[in-house]
Amino acid sequence: MNTNRMRRRDLVSLLGGAAAMGVAGPAFGQAEPAKPAQIVVNHSGGSMGSAMRKAFFNGYEKKYGIKVVETSPADFGKLRAMVDSGNVEWDVTEIGGQDAIRAVKLGLVEKIDDKIVDRSKYPEKVRTPYVFASSVYTTIIGYRTDVFKGGTQPKSWADWWDAKKFPGARSMRNHPTDNLEFALIADGVPMDKVYPIDFDRAFKKLDQIKPHVTVWWSTGQQPAQLLLDKEVVLATGWNGRFYDIIKKGAPVEIEWNEGALKQGSFVIPKGAKNAYWAQKMLAEMSVPQQQAVYASELGYPGLNLESLNYVDAKVKPYLPTQYVDKQFWISDEWYAENGNKAVELWNAWMLKKA
Repeated sequence: MNTNRMRRRDLVSLLGGAAAMGVAGPAFGQAEPAKPAQIVVNHSGGSMGSAMRKAFFNGYEKKYGIKVVETSPADFGKLRAMVDSGNVEWDVTEIGGQDAIRAVKLGLVEKIDDKIVDRSKYPEKVRTPYVFASSVYTTIIGYRTDVFKGGTQPKSWADWWDAKKFPGARSMRNHPTDNLEFALIADGVPMDKVYPIDFDRAFKKLDQIKPHVTVWWSTGQQPAQLLLDKEVVLATGWNGRFYDIIKKGAPVEIEWNEGALKQGSFVIPKGAKNAYWAQKMLAEMSVPQQQAVYASELGYPGLNLESLNYVDAKVKPYLPTQYVDKQFWISDEWYAENGNKAVELWNAWMLKKA
């Protein structure tokens, strides 16, 4: 069977989406509203913003003559406050997976107009009524190739935990998401049996790796920079951050096995001043050729299944959609129900001495 078809099939079958709950948003009439001078798109900032500018915003401005003003970061609390107060500053905003589920349940977002936003080539599971699935990314292992030469890097979370066989300073995220799952997998739990998470088992396993983690990172750029500066030789991180330094010639590579896949998401806040033109922005973000530009810039492929047809062959090995069968999906649904408890337990664990 053709490998690309297998991967595409796997993506369709394995991809999870945000919840499709909520109150129906207003339907747009046939008459096109007047063009505003600008719309505001809120996102994570940094290299993501640069990639979005090149892939989507410049084309949108040229096509419609509407300026795209960027703000950051993504902030669920601010989104809720805007909607509750009726003073919505954003027209489109990025949102985390579990926050997307909460936002839909609380009625904080507009319904996506499928007559404007063409998601016909998207996996059915991500064509949810209120959340636009923008991209796929994964948390995986980055390593220095001058330390782990010729394929000698850790190839699993069990390897990551083996500091004798794979010595060197490590960095992991200061957050329960990903780490709880990695700990259970390192302890022998199959990837498809991670949820519901056994907190006691996960933290007991994390106790073993804690003395070997020299930096607990809190921003996306940190792990890549730590590897560049040789402060660590191994780091967990988002694939796009590692890809950014790899394409610039850094002695860093990615181990994709047992990575934690996530869906990038955007929504239109309820009561957005320029909701129609926000829909047009999501439409721009769904075009496969533009998604290919974004993937080539950042390493985060879009979910229009035709977009990979436009990605350069040299870029494809750095896209997580090429490795879906070796990874697992983070459960936004589980975190929506258990995330607060996970964070409380994590913060308490971080205060304990290794």
